[in-house]
Amino acid sequence: MNNNVIDRSKDITILELLDRVLNKGVILTGDIVISVADIDLVYLGVKLMLSSVETMEQLKSGRSIST
Repeated sequence: MNNNVIDRSKDITILELLDRVLNKGVILTGDIVISVADIDLVYLGVKLMLSSVETMEQLKSGRSIST
């Protein structure tokens, strides 16, 4: 076995994940279909954008987002 392998994985806390999402922004999309006996009754298309207000203002003004 090779003992020179470096483990580059890092534990990420929920706070760090939320900070990254708010700084960069994230878009979630999905579809929900409710059907009975193979007959579609309700279709719901969902698009959700999550970011901080500062990030959205930077995107609107055309400025680049700092990392």
